[in-house]
Amino acid sequence: MKAVLCKAFGPAESLVLEDVASPALKKNEILLEVHAAGVNFPDTLIIEGKYQFKPPFPFSPGGEAAGVVSAVGEKVSHLKVGDRVMALTGWGSFAEQVAVPGYNVLPIPPSMDFNTAAAFSMTYGTSMHALKQRANLQPGETLLVLGASGGVGLAAVEIGKAMGARVIAAASSAEKLAVAKAAGADELINYSETSLKDEIKRLTDGQGADVIYDPVGGDLFDQAIRAIAWNGRLLVVGFASGRIPELPVNLALLKGAAVLGVFWGSFAQRQPQDNAANFQQLFGWFAEGKLKPLVSQVYPLSHAAQAINDLGQRKAVGKVVVQVR
Repeated sequence: MKAVLCKAFGPAESLVLEDVASPALKKNEILLEVHAAGVNFPDTLIIEGKYQFKPPFPFSPGGEAAGVVSAVGEKVSHLKVGDRVMALTGWGSFAEQVAVPGYNVLPIPPSMDFNTAAAFSMTYGTSMHALKQRANLQPGETLLVLGASGGVGLAAVEIGKAMGARVIAAASSAEKLAVAKAAGADELINYSETSLKDEIKRLTDGQGADVIYDPVGGDLFDQAIRAIAWNGRLLVVGFASGRIPELPVNLALLKGAAVLGVFWGSFAQRQPQDNAANFQQLFGWFAEGKLKPLVSQVYPLSHAAQAINDLGQRKAVGKVVVQVR
C-alpha cells in the first residue's frame, strides 16, 4: 500500500510517499481502507516532534480518517467488514490502510460522504466535549469563539448555536468572518483591526463573555481573559498562534472564572460512553441540517505535505482533507 511517511522530525517538505506493507491487525483493531483523511493542527506538530506523542519512525501523520472496514479483529464486536466508518487514529491516516482500535471507530450516517466524515470527528468531537462536558454551556449564554473560521472554531460556532447560545465569532480578516457568519455567528470581531477585549465588552454591555473558546492562545488569550464574565469559563483548546500563554491567576479570582483544559482524545478513551452520546447528538444535528461541515480544500495523497503546510500557515478556512481513494 502507499503511505506518506515521516522518517525524521522536520518540516512537511521532508515527508515522502512510498510503498509499505499493510499493517498487522491486533485482536482489538479493525483494518480501515482509507478513503479520506482529515488534516488537523496536531499534524503540523507531530512531524516536527512537538506533539504530546512521538510515534516511532517511520510513521504516517494523519489523526483521523474515514473509509470502509476491510477486516475485524476477534475482540471487536460492534463493527463488521463493509461498514462505512470514521476513525480517530492519532497518526497513520495518510495511507491507503490503517489499523485502528475498535473503540476509536464509529459508523457514519448514510447521508455523510467520506470527505465530510474525515473532517468531522476531531473538530466536532473536540468542540462538543468542550462546550458540553467542560463549559456546561447554557441556552442564552454568550459564547466567544476565537479563530472562528478554522476547523474547531467553525464547529464551535455551529454547536454553540445548536445549544442555544448567542455566538460572537472572532477572526483575523473579513473573509474569515464571513465564513463564521454563514455558520450562524450572531456577532463578529475582526481582531486584526480592533481591540478584542474592548469589542467583547462593547458587544456584551460590559458584562463579558460567559464562555470563551480558545484554540489560538498567545495575545488573544491575554485579551480574552480580561473580558470574561462573572462565573465565566475559558476553554484552552490549543495554541495555533505558537505561544502558550501564562495566566495571572488574580484575573480568574476577580471574576470567579474557571480556565478549563480540553483534551478530547483522552476524553474519548477515558469516557467512551459519554463520547458516543456526544456523537449521537452531533449526528442528529447533522441530519437536521444544523451542522454543515465546511471542507474548503481537498488534496490528493501525493500532496499531503502541501495540505499540512497550508494548514500550518493558517491559509485554510474550515477543514482540509487528503483524499486517498
